[in-house]
Amino acid sequence: MIAAHLPALQVVLPLTAAPLCFLMPRGRLAWLVALVVSWLAFAIALVLLAQTLEEGAVSYAMGGWQPPIGIEYRVDPVNAIMLLIVAGTGALMMPYARTSVEREIPARNQGLFYTAYLLCLTGLLGIAITGDAFNVFVFLEISSLSTYALISLGRDRRALTAAYQYLIMGTIGATFILIGIGMLYMMTGTLNMADLAMRVPQVADTRTVQAAFAFLTVGISLKLALFPLHLWLPNAYAFAPSVVTAFLAATATKVAVYLLLRFFFTVFGAWSFETLRLDWILMPLALVGIVSASVVAIFESDVKRMLAYSSVAQIGYMILGISFGSVLGVTAGILHLFNHALMKGALFLALGCVAYRLGSVELTRLAGLGRRMPWTMAAFVVAGLSLIGVPLTAGFVSKWYLVLGALEHGWWPVALLVLLTSLLALAYIWRVVEVAYFHAIPESSTQIREAPLSLLIPTWVLAAANLLFGIDASLTTQIAGRAAGILLGAGP
Repeated sequence: MIAAHLPALQVVLPLTAAPLCFLMPRGRLAWLVALVVSWLAFAIALVLLAQTLEEGAVSYAMGGWQPPIGIEYRVDPVNAIMLLIVAGTGALMMPYARTSVEREIPARNQGLFYTAYLLCLTGLLGIAITGDAFNVFVFLEISSLSTYALISLGRDRRALTAAYQYLIMGTIGATFILIGIGMLYMMTGTLNMADLAMRVPQVADTRTVQAAFAFLTVGISLKLALFPLHLWLPNAYAFAPSVVTAFLAATATKVAVYLLLRFFFTVFGAWSFETLRLDWILMPLALVGIVSASVVAIFESDVKRMLAYSSVAQIGYMILGISFGSVLGVTAGILHLFNHALMKGALFLALGCVAYRLGSVELTRLAGLGRRMPWTMAAFVVAGLSLIGVPLTAGFVSKWYLVLGALEHGWWPVALLVLLTSLLALAYIWRVVEVAYFHAIPESSTQIREAPLSLLIPTWVLAAANLLFGIDASLTTQIAGRAAGILLGAGP
């Protein structure tokens, strides 16, 4: 009986647990509630993924009202992998959060932190699972408002400025998305995405639908930090608490990429690429973003900001694959979406370990840290190799598919650029490795020791996943390929 309601429980569990955390008198109790709920959400996501792979799409009518009149939660391989990324990351962050949050956030704010965390998890899961366009906006606002609160809890006062900047940019993006959804509803009379997919082609030549397309493109691009709409991201990542940075880097922009996939392939379909030539917009922006953000990352002295700009470049790789408009290209984009969550999650968790011991992630403070914190820096190196795209790591697999997708169209310069920009990633990762392993340990750092196991274990789980899905990528490539086939109408 419960199994039939798993799609609803995926969202309802963290949503109802959030206010409980706020009422907890102690941070430890709030953490325990968040831990249990996060792992339950992860278990549900695993079951739903297995169910969709075996039986096909799962549809759940909220309140018994059948779609398109009622709100539908719909799970297929496309969003099942998103649910897995969000819920899996959320579950893995909780064991890490207990130690990290106690160090970085005052006790009086810890209940608030776990409340905002669960609300953010609710919003991201809701965006991924809902089949209703207006519900997308509702869950987007839930996740965004809680994200602003999470970022503002950072120790540095600049966290408040970063949160405010993100609030302004995020509100503009959400407004654009709402206007686009409203225009689609005005022309079709429906908000159900599957129903929209059938009705939009009938009114596709109207200016209203074309304007809706433009509003959605800009709004979603703001949310996923596509160059040049990425200006909110570096400060948000740099000044947020360590566990918040890792969680957002692994999930928030990925969910926005999913939104782009869902709207422009499911709702608008081939019209996006054949008539409006969305690829002519996405590909140049993706390529410029990859190069420019990678170059900026090389010159950053704050390692969190360095990796934040790296995220802008990696988002460019995802959008580049999507811009190919082919099954192979979209497979590459989805693969990199999954693999980047593993890379950046591990990298930012490793930096959280560094911040726990040093209180800073400035590059100069990392001198000799490879000998003082060997396990932490080893995890950073493994995830860094995956970011570069070294063989036997997850990053290599998705970049290989990107190259294949470019060559499929005969775009040799694009394939060559993917390879060359990997060298830029090597440059900024090497800067950290050089300081950590080849610079002398300063006298002030002689008492520094390895991070606690509660921080190291989640970090190494993600670092090991980069190796696991690099050595055997059959499962991830199968799911990504099946999802791409569904999006392009070339598969079940």
